[in-house]
Amino acid sequence: MRHIAFAFACALGLAGCAVQTGPVQVTRFVEASMQDRLGTGTIFVETAPGSETEARALAPYKAAVARELVALGYRETSRAEAGQVAHVRMSQDVIGAAQKRGPVSVGVGGSTGSYGSGVGLGIGINLGGGGSSEQLSTGLEVMIRDAQTGKSLWEGRALFDVASQSILADSAQNANVMAEALFRAFPGNNGETVEVPVQTAVQKSE
Repeated sequence: MRHIAFAFACALGLAGCAVQTGPVQVTRFVEASMQDRLGTGTIFVETAPGSETEARALAPYKAAVARELVALGYRETSRAEAGQVAHVRMSQDVIGAAQKRGPVSVGVGGSTGSYGSGVGLGIGINLGGGGSSEQLSTGLEVMIRDAQTGKSLWEGRALFDVASQSILADSAQNANVMAEALFRAFPGNNGETVEVPVQTAVQKSE
């Protein structure tokens, strides 16, 4: 009951509330022989080849990824000067309560990892009103490659479902939450899937 009352207080616009939602499901793949190169050196963040997401929609996710990489110890530079390149891809779907996520996979080199149907993924607290049961389902993929050889050094994917009217459905908020979760405890263990809890501040609307 305490959590329900807390959510209602935030929905009414009280400043300084923190909403617990999530988790974000994160899977990462690490090239063992290249771990010493991760989190150091120069890097350039760009749209993944073949990405179908519009540049404007992808922009906040690329910016959030870049901030996390810099915080890890990378120095962001131009494409020509970068020793490593981070390819970013994002996909989104609006799904109804009765729909299920299909399986997707991602891997480094010849390895692949499989995701489930979405069972266990978090549903965000709805702060937007309206009573819609729709959810925004977002997938964020990042692959870090050697700029010269194209060899994969690290690859990760974050999956996050949130109520479509939640504050975390906002592109900037969504991008920040997912990028932070993806790079938490970087580089992570090869092939491991973890659930990263989410907490975000909700500020009073004027």
